[in-house]
Amino acid sequence: MDNERLFRTAADALAGDGWCVLTGLLAPAQTRALADECAALHAARRLVPARVGAAHTATALRGDRTQWFDFAAPSPPQQAFAERIDALRIALNRELMLGLVECEAHYAVYPPGARYARHLDRLRDSDARVLSAVFYLNQGWQEADGGALRLYLDDGTHRDILPHAGTLLLFLSARFEHEVLPATRERLSIACWMRQRGPDRIA
Repeated sequence: MDNERLFRTAADALAGDGWCVLTGLLAPAQTRALADECAALHAARRLVPARVGAAHTATALRGDRTQWFDFAAPSPPQQAFAERIDALRIALNRELMLGLVECEAHYAVYPPGARYARHLDRLRDSDARVLSAVFYLNQGWQEADGGALRLYLDDGTHRDILPHAGTLLLFLSARFEHEVLPATRERLSIACWMRQRGPDRIA
């Protein structure tokens, strides 16, 4: 799917349902390069236990390890992701007038058995995060591996999105609670937020 069609599909789905799942944001080789970098950083112990909220509090509610991207000086794999996600941000602004001015992102690695309890991405003291994006890096993922992101919908049902490499999940940050279910194998992703003007960046 070309850029215009991909971005139009995202805009239409967000305008209607508030969330969508897409493929084709990056080429497979670009996705593999991100997965390799994430795995190497994790192996080198460069990722740190994730924290929550403006106070950066450690909590048992989530078990992943993370490293934030520096979009001012990205690695080559991160540069490819940054360019595409920013092009998507601009397109969504044009179509939906969301007021998105920047993106923030980090790698996230969940060891086997780790989870992230049900939560909203928009914090109580900040409305900066408007749109959440999760890009998955796991090659050969099977349903039996678990690790789905469970998205709780407006009608009381939920959808489980498996973390297949190259899959992009988008949803409105303030609208949808979600959780990460435990997996039987290591689970790699990029968590990203498109932001409007607000306080300084928070985790």
